[in-house]
Amino acid sequence: MDKNLLTTGEIARQLGCTRDRVEYLLASRAIAPAARAGKNRVFDETVLTRLRNIIIDIERRNGDTL
Repeated sequence: MDKNLLTTGEIARQLGCTRDRVEYLLASRAIAPAARAGKNRVFDETVLTRLRNIIIDIERRNGDTL
């Protein structure tokens, strides 16, 4: 697998949240994977930044912190 591609589990670890939350955000924002590695969907690093910004925005609106 390309080093710049991340699974949902790797994204969740880097964001410090659950894989379920990452899966929900990917589905609700219709974010498509960059490729597949076997049965796994993999995403490029821009998705990590995009999800981080989405989470920060959600938590800001709710008065929480990341």
